[in-house]
Amino acid sequence: MKIAIIGVGNLGYSIAIGILTQKNFKFKNLYLTKRDTESLSSWEKLPNVKISTDNKKAVRYSDIVIIAVQPKQLHTVLEEIKEVVNPKKHTIISVVTGRKTDEIESVLGSDVPIIRSMPNTAISVGQSMTCLSANERGKENIEFAKTIFNSLGKTMCIEEKLMQAATVICASGIAFWMRLIRATTQGAIQLGFDSKEAQELSMQTCLGAASLLIHSGSHPEQEIDKVTTPSGCTIEGLNEMEHQGLSSSLIKGLVTSFEKINQI
Repeated sequence: MKIAIIGVGNLGYSIAIGILTQKNFKFKNLYLTKRDTESLSSWEKLPNVKISTDNKKAVRYSDIVIIAVQPKQLHTVLEEIKEVVNPKKHTIISVVTGRKTDEIESVLGSDVPIIRSMPNTAISVGQSMTCLSANERGKENIEFAKTIFNSLGKTMCIEEKLMQAATVICASGIAFWMRLIRATTQGAIQLGFDSKEAQELSMQTCLGAASLLIHSGSHPEQEIDKVTTPSGCTIEGLNEMEHQGLSSSLIKGLVTSFEKINQI
């Protein structure tokens, strides 16, 4: 499999790291493009990795083209590469926030397999939650995308109308969970732990909570019931958090992000 990543910013960089470090994912060549390639210079020493500012060249020598540019740059990049995109050869995977498959079709044509993907930056450590949707031609090739992103975490195929919401839950969600971990860390410091200990306690407890749900298949409230006892400290803390608007604030934050992404 020959892959090009067009626009190696934060997300493109994370995808590239994920592809390069996951032993169960095989690729023949990986082309990485960026307007300023200085930050990628050390990657040129890696086997089968090619660094370039030439998007058309990267597309020409690839089968899978992952477009990871900023939303405002998408149309320009599509116009640039359209003459070298071959519907019989290429599959286009867009990870561009807020941009629909029909916008890409309007430049490249509906006969090109187009897959819309929204991973998150945890892809760099093989733990992304990636949602996928596709145009009609793209549905025929969606297994290619699943192969890539399943090796870098988990995937879920959804209707495109849900992709904006998925972006908020999964991509923006990384930042939301980081803030919760940070808040728990600050609380642990206030209770007497040094900052390094506090962060380790917070991170591992967060990982443990998610792992419990993944492995048990249970509802969060079932696991909460297991650690809340009558008149205990856990229920006391939970109730205070709810009095201060924890759940409401999280939901309002998600809705606000969703409203914003629909303005992009």
